[in-house]
Amino acid sequence: MNILVVEDDPEVGAALRRGLEAEGYTVELATDGLTGLQLAQRRPYHAIILDVLLPGVHGYRVCAELRAAGVHTPVLMLTAKDGEHDQAEGLDTGADDYLTKPFSYVVLCARLRALIRRGGTTTGTLRCGDLWLDAVARRCGRGDTEIALTAREFAVLTCLAQAPGTVMSKTDILDEVWDMAYDGGPSIVEVYISTLRRKIDAPFGRRSIETVRGAGYRLVDNGPHRA
Repeated sequence: MNILVVEDDPEVGAALRRGLEAEGYTVELATDGLTGLQLAQRRPYHAIILDVLLPGVHGYRVCAELRAAGVHTPVLMLTAKDGEHDQAEGLDTGADDYLTKPFSYVVLCARLRALIRRGGTTTGTLRCGDLWLDAVARRCGRGDTEIALTAREFAVLTCLAQAPGTVMSKTDILDEVWDMAYDGGPSIVEVYISTLRRKIDAPFGRRSIETVRGAGYRLVDNGPHRA
């Protein structure tokens, strides 16, 4: 898996590269915002670790410009700040998660794995009948009709689409899509399944997300539904 690290501190950058390569990742290191932005726009990565305080172009702007350009690679933002407004700014510009320096390397790896599971490990297009998901661009549709999904809705649907016909329990989906900070119950999954059905099934006369009572949910291709 390819990881882009954008970090201007040579010691932190080198430590991240050594540690991530020891975990089996292929790491590319950029030491300023402009270089990181150009690399992220030209090359595919499974995730980006992005510092905020960078020379030239700061991390908030890098993330915002990537999202504006249609680059949806998961971004884990690193910041020396710890105010709520700083965290909110990072998330508002399109970051998927953040860590405040100094951070635990174990926590960083766990957050990185969670981001990759949610959006970066699957390359190419997943299909189930006329339903398709572009895992890299995070786009979804039926046939020629594109369907707008939130990041979380897309992640839940990706869980089901990676193995059509396979039953996924609420706990399985929760573990794949929600990070360790979530302390609610698995009933939240029901909310997202209901929303997905309204978006990907109801307008097209489909019933592709099936409930398997007592077990979970599965994605199937059953063609147009006829009343």
